[in-house]
Amino acid sequence: MDEARQIRAETARCHLWVRGMVQGVGFRVFAERAARRMGLVGLVRNLPDGRVEIVAEGPQVTLEAFITQVRRGPRGAVVQEVQAEWEPPAGLRGFRIQ
Repeated sequence: MDEARQIRAETARCHLWVRGMVQGVGFRVFAERAARRMGLVGLVRNLPDGRVEIVAEGPQVTLEAFITQVRRGPRGAVVQEVQAEWEPPAGLRGFRIQ
């Protein structure tokens, strides 16, 4: 495996904040299902300011595909902005809605 591929396959952690019409439209369930389908672990929750926060861990290439899904959102959502920060993985297990 070449070095670039190996780096993209290593476990990473992405912390996302999603802004727009993203609460009350099934966004958390959408994110949980997408993450589980892709084999990611982490959590998703609504924030008091109307944003949705997602923390996900898994292969970087899979996280990048997940972020693409998050940018689209479920039907009924209007995603205006997705802020992403890459962090060291913390060894989370499962994916849950908080």
